Amino acid sequence: MTTQTPYKVLILCTGNSARSVLGEYLLRAKGRGRFEVHSAGSHPTGRVNPLAVRTLAEKYGLDASDARSKSWDEFKNVLFDFVITVCDNAKEACPIWPGQPMIAHWGSPDPAGAEGTEEEKYRFFVTVASQIARRVDLFCAFPDDKLLDAVAVRHVGQQFKLEGETGMTR
Repeated sequence: MTTQTPYKVLILCTGNSARSVLGEYLLRAKGRGRFEVHSAGSHPTGRVNPLAVRTLAEKYGLDASDARSKSWDEFKNVLFDFVITVCDNAKEACPIWPGQPMIAHWGSPDPAGAEGTEEEKYRFFVTVASQIARRVDLFCAFPDDKLLDAVAVRHVGQQFKLEGETGMTR
């Protein structure tokens, strides 16, 4: 746990039904209060894939029953410290975020597009969740002073510009 204000993180994909939801819940849990995490999509499907919810529950003990698929437009006035894309389409279409957050790309195959039996699809979800969980673990391993340095470098000069803008939240 940290005494710092939690870092604001947005995890993006196209549909916000699988990978970004997995990333949101894994980072929220593994970050233990260090991160305020949200997920969104460029073209949200409007529903979270039940296999994402099942994977989080059965493999990680996380309750994602309240997850919802939402548009990144919902967050257009939020100042994020980090924006993480988890699919190539979101990476290519990613808008410019206010405050110039650190941008990372954690590309993984889309488990929502998996074919086969329900159990084969579930195993693919587990594989993708495992990839995302490893990246989350590495991200969480950075000490606060290193994350603060990264955030400070990106926000230098932005502070004065953003003070005069309305609708921005940090």
